[in-house]
Amino acid sequence: MANERFSEVDTWKTNMFLYNAALKEISTKIEILNDEFVQVHNYNPIEHVKSRIKSAESIVRKLKRNGFEVTIDNMNKYLNDIAGIRIICSFTSDIYTIAEMISNQSDVKILQIKDYIANPKENGYKSYHMVVTVPIFLSDGPTETKVEIQIRTIAMDFWASLEHKMYYKFEGNAPLDIKNDLKQCADIVEMLDARMLSLNEMIKTYKIEQDK
Repeated sequence: MANERFSEVDTWKTNMFLYNAALKEISTKIEILNDEFVQVHNYNPIEHVKSRIKSAESIVRKLKRNGFEVTIDNMNKYLNDIAGIRIICSFTSDIYTIAEMISNQSDVKILQIKDYIANPKENGYKSYHMVVTVPIFLSDGPTETKVEIQIRTIAMDFWASLEHKMYYKFEGNAPLDIKNDLKQCADIVEMLDARMLSLNEMIKTYKIEQDK
């Protein structure tokens, strides 16, 4: 029995090591792609990048909430967001540019895409989600490891942060008036992102005219 427990702990540590390694791998790719974009286009599409590994408690909670037995196999099979990276950019157009750059990486395999910008959630949530795998090269060969990538604007991220706090504050059952206010804020965020993108295009056009 003790040997089984030690084996489970060892398997858990190996799995978390892989997820951490995958985060580093994707983070490095994103940094290089951003540097290349700056070099070629003299423009930085990424404001900042956040990364995190889901805690053991969150993993257990999510498996139970989705009706799965709490096992390491189920964790690897059914959870896509144990390793997560969030890319924050200025404009909605940047989101699709970054997503395409990531997709073009030959060793990145796309498992799933959810475009909540084109199709927002009912509560107003907007973001672009990709679930990918990257090979982690260990001494006995490569292991494909999943990472969830979320790409959103600064305004979308601000809104999502508040929605996340509200969800846990009310355990998913927020009062209707707060839900309605939050949805109105999502509409304002959408309008702000559209206006900011339009303004940025005007600035670029003005600069081209000035340089002639």
